[in-house]
Formats: sequence, structure tokens, C-alpha cells
Amino acid sequence: MSNTDVGPDAYSAVDTLSMERQSMDEETAPDVSLVDEESRGTQSEALSEEVSEESEEEEPDELVAEDMRKLEASFKGISERFRLINRIGEGTFSTVYKAEDLLYDQYDNPWDWRSQQNPDEETWESSPAKRRRLGDDGDAKAETHPRRKKKRTAHYVALKKIYVTSSPARIQNELELLSELEGCRSVCPLITAFRHLDQVVAVLPYFPHTDFRIQYRTFLVSDMRHYFFSLFNALHAVHKQHIIHRDIKPTNFLYNPEIRQGVLVDFGLAEHDYQTGEPCLCTKPTFMRRPSSHWTNLNPNSTGYPKNDSRPSRRANRAGTRGFRAPEVLFKCTSQTTKIDIWSAGVILLTLLGRRFPFFNSADDVDAMVEIASIFGKRRMKAAAGLHGQLFETTIPTIGDKGYSWERIVLWSSCVDALTESEKQATRLLSRLMELDPAKRLSAKEALRHEFFTQPEKEDDLPWGGEDPDQVEYGDKTAEAQDQGNEEEAAPEGGDEVQLV
Repeated sequence: MSNTDVGPDAYSAVDTLSMERQSMDEETAPDVSLVDEESRGTQSEALSEEVSEESEEEEPDELVAEDMRKLEASFKGISERFRLINRIGEGTFSTVYKAEDLLYDQYDNPWDWRSQQNPDEETWESSPAKRRRLGDDGDAKAETHPRRKKKRTAHYVALKKIYVTSSPARIQNELELLSELEGCRSVCPLITAFRHLDQVVAVLPYFPHTDFRIQYRTFLVSDMRHYFFSLFNALHAVHKQHIIHRDIKPTNFLYNPEIRQGVLVDFGLAEHDYQTGEPCLCTKPTFMRRPSSHWTNLNPNSTGYPKNDSRPSRRANRAGTRGFRAPEVLFKCTSQTTKIDIWSAGVILLTLLGRRFPFFNSADDVDAMVEIASIFGKRRMKAAAGLHGQLFETTIPTIGDKGYSWERIVLWSSCVDALTESEKQATRLLSRLMELDPAKRLSAKEALRHEFFTQPEKEDDLPWGGEDPDQVEYGDKTAEAQDQGNEEEAAPEGGDEVQLV
């Protein structure tokens, strides 16, 4: 995608933010248009101060170092504001780097709510330079005390380099949604964004967190309770804005077990849940959910795909990560709602209870339906397909008609003889999160009111000390107050033993 291919409105999200915030200094970066926070200075006096060596930074390998040098060369002047440290994430549409914000002390940082809560704490989120310049009465101390060289705390951010292969509409959508969610503490805020030609970089806070591949093996049920209380708080805040995240998975929820809080990140696939196109049959009364005549003429005993398929094609958003897609996404439902995020959260809970990651490991949508059918059974899968005007048939002998209970699935997966009472309670929550019918699936707010959070079993676990779901703060509002006032993939190949109509 070249710069000439980008229309005048392609990056309107970036340009709108630029009208509200200052741009980069022209002498430092003549070719870069920067979206910045209010009142940021163009030069930093803090550059002369020493950075405290609070922790040893891991040296990047040569390939990563070369990649960071290329980024710095692409955005002239970026090294004057950020010191790239290492690459911390890489996905289909972007790469994320950890960087030190060299001009943090010159900024207004309303997004850094932790430094506002702990102004005297000398940690990564504190702002010592600003405190040194102001006395107890609010008068500047610079006039009576000579400035001297002091150590300052390093403040880190995450630089998200969005690949040029991403469409301008996708980039604009992500930035606009992050702006809409500003003030939600459970959602990673957008600090600023800037672009050069067709390359866009978003600046986000850096959140220390623990790798999920370590957590899922050691989490107790009490740890899961705190994890999901934080996750459902984030989903409730997002869903109240009628936004579907579409890519809920462990790597997109950065959880810090020390403070028992996490933040939701990566809104690259997110979208509003407004109805577009023809409504799916699942939105209609039961008596109207009848398959088309094109579908009833198929031979249920045949395998594979029809040679001359006369059925009308169906297009629906199937974006998401394999293993975390909800059944309605696999069945190409055209009326997908925020409930697809709840299913994905249920998969994470299943992973923690079953001590198995990833729990579902399908190669395509057909294999994913086989995995789900092996749990729920053919009878319930056929009913689920019928909700969306589809037919589900399989000749795999190991898939029975009735399926299995979630307790038995967790027992088999975790290789234990029996579940504790607290694990059984978590399993009851799991059964409500992973309902095949999205209408019967819990919402994020309903999940927060489940007995797993409100009346936890205390037999072999720590008591739950969480907050009341209705009193959780989102910016300046509580949940109670708010209540009142991926591009489409190619069609799956293979799957000779399964027919999805």
C-alpha cells in the first residue's frame, strides 16, 4: 500500500486526534505527523537526568535490534522521544515494542491513573520531575533552589507498529474505538498515534504482566476468580459501548497477579455490534427457523462437499483466533453479538480448569466444529446449527449423540480423580459461558453476579474479596450508573467426514 493509495479520509482518526494534541517539533521530525497529548514540550530537560537502573533490561537479539534500527530510521526524531528496548509482541497485523518514554515528565498523563493514586511511590508509574518543580503550596521551587542533576524513574510505553498491509479503514477503526473507550481502566488506553506515509505507530501504556503459559499451570481457583473478575469488568466496559472485541484470548488480556488486575488490549479486529445485512434466523421466532429448500435435498449419508453445490453462499465476519471462535462465528451467523466474547472467555476458563493450553487446537473451522461436537454431541450441535439456518452432519463414530458434562471434561483434561467444591463452582460458571445458544449465554455483567464471585466456596480456597459488580468504577461512572443513564478467511478445506450446510 503506497502513500498515493491512501485517500484523504483514510486516517481521519489520526488527523482528528492531531487537532486536539500537539504535533512533533518540525525541526526534529520534518517528515512525521505526530498525534500527541496536550501541553507536551518540544524539548526535554529530563534528557540530562540519569535514568535509575531499577531493573536489568534484557538485550534484544541481533534481528530484533536491526528491526528496531529500521523503525528509528523510518521515523526521524522518534529516538529523541522514545528509547526502544525490545520487541515484546508480534502478530498478524502488528509488532509491539517496549520503549522508554524520554519526555514523560514534560507531558500531562491523565491515562497514567496509577501514578495519580500513588504520587509518592517511586515506581515506573510515578512522576518525580513534576513533584520536584512544585512546592507544598503549589509555588515553583526552581526560583529558590538551584536545579541539580538527579536520578529519575524510567517510564515505559508500548509502541505498536501497524503493518502497511493493514487497510486504512482497519487502522482508523482501531484508533476510533480506543478513543471511545477512553477512561475505562480495564482497557488499554491510546496515548497518541503518528504516521509517516503509509506507516502508522500507536503509543500505548506498557503494562507489566505474567506470561499466561506460566499462569495456567499454577493458578488456584482463587487466582482464577480474580483473573476473571478483572476480565469481565473489562468486557462489561467494552460491551456497554456496543463494541465486540472479537479476539479475546490470554495474550490479549495482560494480567498482573501481584496487583490482581489486567487490561484488555489489541482492538484490531473489534467492531460495533450494529446489525448489518440480512438478520440471521437466530434473531427470529422458533417457528421461523427452517432451513432453505436448497439444504434439505442433501444426502445426509454422503461425505465431503457436494460436487455441484447449488446452495446460496453466505458471508459473515469470521475474524478471530482459532480455538476461541464461538459456534455462531463458525456457523456464519450474520447477527453476531457481544456474546462471542463471552464464549472466548469461557475457553480461557476451560484452559485454566483443564490445565491444558491451547485447549482447542483446530486447523480450520470444520475441525473446530468437530472439537466442539465431541463435547456437546451431535444432537445439540444440530440444534445449534438450526439456530442459524444451517445443517450439521457428521459420520465420525467417536462423536456421540448426547455429549459429556463439563465436570467430566475438566476431570479428564486435568487428570484428577475428583473436583473440589470450588472447582465445581467454577465449572458451573463455565457451563453458562459456553452455551451453544448465544441467547442463553451469560453477559459480562451477569457473569460478574454469578455465585462464583458473589458466594465463593471456601472449603479449599481463599475467600473472595472482590468488589460489588455494580460498584466497579469505569472512569467516573459505576456499572450501575452506566446501566441507567480479522478480514474474512478463505472457506475451510478438507473435513471429508463432516458436512456443514
